[in-house]
Amino acid sequence: MTRKRWSDLKPRVISGLIMIAIGMAAVWLGGVWWQALIALICGGMVWELVTMVDSGRTKAQYILAAATVVCVFVAIRIPPSFALPLLMLPTMLGFSRMERGGVTYAVTTMMILLAGYSMMALRSDYGLTWMLWLVAVIVATDVMGYFAGKSIGGPKFWPRVSPNKTWAGTVGGWVGAAVVGAFWAGWTIEGAGLIGISIAVSMASQIGDIAESTIKRKAGVKDSSNLIPGHGGLMDRFDGMLGGAVFLIIAGQIVGFPPGV
Repeated sequence: MTRKRWSDLKPRVISGLIMIAIGMAAVWLGGVWWQALIALICGGMVWELVTMVDSGRTKAQYILAAATVVCVFVAIRIPPSFALPLLMLPTMLGFSRMERGGVTYAVTTMMILLAGYSMMALRSDYGLTWMLWLVAVIVATDVMGYFAGKSIGGPKFWPRVSPNKTWAGTVGGWVGAAVVGAFWAGWTIEGAGLIGISIAVSMASQIGDIAESTIKRKAGVKDSSNLIPGHGGLMDRFDGMLGGAVFLIIAGQIVGFPPGV
């Protein structure tokens, strides 16, 4: 039983290390490298989304994915007032390309593009420090949640939608985010309020994960795709980043983020 519980750990770790290496290199380099990686991830997530919610489509997923890549990549290079309608364009295109799941596609795609733009802007406007903070919060949430859930188990969080998630894993994710927030608060000489922001971002990332689980359940699939061994697809891996980045766009207007900037 114990062996089965950890059966996915090896491919998950190997794939995770490769993703971390690529991601960290792109974050460090910034500029066009980071923007290209984010644009490709956004396009891949839209491809997976269309494939799940409207499986009868044979070309729409490629057309909408390509439109997403181009729009996100171009949006960061033009004034924000003109970037906004460009970011909405792939969402509007979907209504004419899909027969099913139009509303799910529209809402999720809008979040994907806004999250991608937010992550590009965070890196270019505020530098490496705060981009690494966001990544660290999401990774800590996922890692601590995974190990706490597997080790402790206990009551399920929302079994009807995500039968494998437990309250232990959920709270473990919050603890991991709080630790990251405390470290960054000391490292950047910011106040303890960053701990609260980190926990809230962690919660938002978990909501993104739950939202993706709902889409998969309705589509009748286990993973969004099989692109990443041990992790499933891009949406399986980056749904938390999606929720956290979109939340940061909204919350940043309320609490003033990044702190002290």
